[in-house]
Amino acid sequence: MHSSHLLLEEPIRMASILEPSKASFFPAMTKIVGTLGPKSRTVEVISGCLKAGMSVARFDFSWGDAQYHRETLENLKVAVKSTKKLCAVMLDTVGAELQVVNKSEKPISLQADGIVILTPDQGQEASSELFPINFDGLSKAVKKGDTIFVGQYLFTGSETTSVWLEVSEVKGEDVVCVIKNSATLAGSLFTLHASQIRIDLPTLSDKDKQVISSWGVQNKIDFLSLSYTRHAEDVREAREFLSKLGDLNQTQIFAKIENIEGLNHFDEILQAADGIILSRGNLGIDLPPEKVFLFQKAAVYKCNMAGKPAVVTRVVDSMTDNLRPTRAEATDVANAVLDGTDAILLGAETLRGLYPVETISIVGKICAEAEKVFNQDLYFKKTNKYVGEPMTHLESIASSAVRAAIKVKASVIICFTSSGRAARLIAKYRPTMPVLSVVIPRLKTNQLKWSFSGAFEARQSLIVRGLFPMLADPRHPAESTSATNESILKVALDHGKTSGIIKSHDRVVVCQKVGDASVVKIIELED
Repeated sequence: MHSSHLLLEEPIRMASILEPSKASFFPAMTKIVGTLGPKSRTVEVISGCLKAGMSVARFDFSWGDAQYHRETLENLKVAVKSTKKLCAVMLDTVGAELQVVNKSEKPISLQADGIVILTPDQGQEASSELFPINFDGLSKAVKKGDTIFVGQYLFTGSETTSVWLEVSEVKGEDVVCVIKNSATLAGSLFTLHASQIRIDLPTLSDKDKQVISSWGVQNKIDFLSLSYTRHAEDVREAREFLSKLGDLNQTQIFAKIENIEGLNHFDEILQAADGIILSRGNLGIDLPPEKVFLFQKAAVYKCNMAGKPAVVTRVVDSMTDNLRPTRAEATDVANAVLDGTDAILLGAETLRGLYPVETISIVGKICAEAEKVFNQDLYFKKTNKYVGEPMTHLESIASSAVRAAIKVKASVIICFTSSGRAARLIAKYRPTMPVLSVVIPRLKTNQLKWSFSGAFEARQSLIVRGLFPMLADPRHPAESTSATNESILKVALDHGKTSGIIKSHDRVVVCQKVGDASVVKIIELED
C-alpha cells in the first residue's frame, strides 16, 4: 500500500496517474460510514456495502421507528456474520431539529414569490400555503428578513427539492414567509433550518433519551452521534445520561457540528467529545459558501492534533440518483482525505439512493487514490511540533513506532492494546501503512457475573483512519509473559498474511507492553 506513495509536490509522470491501482485487502485507510434505510436494509445490500468498504452503520432516528431500525440491525448482524467483516453501530439523534410534518405525504408544489405560513399548529394539513412545524417558539426566534430553508428528506442542496424562504412578518405564533425559489417537496417529513438563529430546544430530546435507553441499550451502540451540538455542556449531559445505562458508559460520543453556535464553541466541544462530525449540509446553510472550506480545514486540523476522529458529511449527493459522482464531488472527497479526515459519512446516498453499494465502492477508491499522495512527512513534522516536548510516555512510543515503520518500509504496524488508546495514538501520526490493532479482552465483573471487555474497543477503531481491529483470544492478557505475547503475535501475523497485507521478507513493527515497559520492535519475516 505504501510502496506506491507519490507526492504531488514532486514531478510525476502524468501517464503514471492512469496506471490501474493494485487491489488491496483494505479498500482504503479512510473509513466509510453508511446510513442504512429503505434502499439499504436487506441482508444482500448490506453485505454488498460491507464488502465495498463500509465499516460503520448509521441509524438515523429523525425518521423510522425503533421496530423498523431493529429489523435493519438484525439484517446487519446476519450480513456481518456471512461476510466476516466487522461493523460498528452509530445511533444518530434527532436533537434540536425543526421539522415540517406532511401527514398526507402528497407532493407540495411551491412557486417563487408566493407566500407560505409556518405554524406550530400540527393539527393542520400541510399545503403550498401552510407548513405545520414541530416547534412553537419560531415566531419568537425570527424577525423580518431572516432566511429559512426547508429541504426534502436530508438536505440535498438541489434547488428542485428544497426551498428558501424569507420571513416577511410574524403574526402571533405564525411566521409568514416569501418563497424565493420554485420547488416540489415530497415525502412525510421536511427538515427546516433557520439560518444563524438560536433554536431553544434541548440537544438531547425526551424522544432521543427514550430511544437510547431502549434501542440503544438493547443493541449496545458503539457511537452516539449527538445532533445539533452547540456547547461542551451538551456532550457532558449526554455522557452523564449514558453513564447510567450499563454498557453504554463505553459508548463514544461524536458531536455533530451543524450551525454557527457549535462552530463558535468548537474548541471546548472537541475537548469534551470523542470525535467530531462536520455536518456540512446544515453548515453550508449557516455559513457563507466561501467560508465552508475554511471551516472544514481548520476543524479537521484541530481534530487531527487532538487525536480525535473527524468525520465529513455530504460529499457525493448526486450519487443519490446517479452512478457516477460529479467532478467537483470526486475532488471534494479527495480534498477531505488530504485535509486529514478520518471517515466519510454517506447519508441520502445510501439511505434512499439508488446505488448504495456503488457509492461506497467509488468513495473508497477515491480515498485510496488520495491517500497515495498524502504528504505524511509534512504531517508527521506538524504533529510532532504541535505535541511539543516533553512528550508523554505513550505519545513518544506511538510517534517512534510510526517513524521506525516508515524508515524500515514496514508493511504493517501491529499494536497490542486493551483500551484501544495506544493504537489510536499510533494512527494519529497517520502512518502510510495499516495499523493492526490487536485488542486484548479484559475480564471484568459487576459482582453478579464475569464478562470480557474488548468488543466495544475493537469496533470503535472502525472509524479511525488507518486502524484495523482484531479481537484477540481472552486467554492472552495485554501485559504478559513473552511466551503468550509471541503466540498472539503469530496469530496477528497469520491474519496479516491471509489478508495479503504481509508477505515473506516484509518488515513489521510491533508495539506492545512487556511488564511495565512499552516496547517497539522491528521483525523481518522469513519464507
